Amino acid sequence: MQLTYYGHACFLLETGGSRVLFDPFISPNPLAKDIDINTIEADYLLLSHGHADHVADAEAIGKRTGAEVVGIAEVVGWFGEKGLKANYGMNIGGKVKLPFGTVKMVAALHSSSMPDGSYGGIAAGFVVESEGKTLYFAGDTALTYDMKLLGEQYKLDFAILPIGDNYTMGIDDALIAADWVGAQKIIGMHFDTFPAIVINQEEAQQKASQAGKELVLLKIGETVTL
Repeated sequence: MQLTYYGHACFLLETGGSRVLFDPFISPNPLAKDIDINTIEADYLLLSHGHADHVADAEAIGKRTGAEVVGIAEVVGWFGEKGLKANYGMNIGGKVKLPFGTVKMVAALHSSSMPDGSYGGIAAGFVVESEGKTLYFAGDTALTYDMKLLGEQYKLDFAILPIGDNYTMGIDDALIAADWVGAQKIIGMHFDTFPAIVINQEEAQQKASQAGKELVLLKIGETVTL
């Protein structure tokens, strides 16, 4: 199982013979200027919500690769109208079985609308089970008590959590979230892209260490084996 970071909240998970791309926002992101989206292959696009900073490259990548869109029904339907494969519209609490494993849609606390301003349903996160591992991709969210349910239901190997504050949780709430979901290893996302979410990475690492957590802040384009 390998994970590649493409900036902001975009990750490519290669697992079980499939390539799963989360929240593709790459080409409009100056920090990811060295990433060519035409070189990214994907079998599935997991979209946490409809905001442009999570779906900007979904149409281009989806049409080129033929990837299936997975997400809240309204987001999947919107991309279906644009010609993408749209057979996996879901809602909170639902689970789908895919060739690489299972994807369960879980609660997030955040707004959602499509890039054209149309209704985007509600924001969500995902729990992915594959190759004997379980990961939590929180999407854009505040700290919410629903996260305790994940700690009761799953034994997570790691959690991908927003840490940029302002639009989502900051590092302090993310560390509480990690406790609640039962994750010792946190992979940070949704930080540094815009002025409002620039963080002090050294301070965040210190806080994580003091909380007994491992905080991984990947460089854009970096790939790690999980």
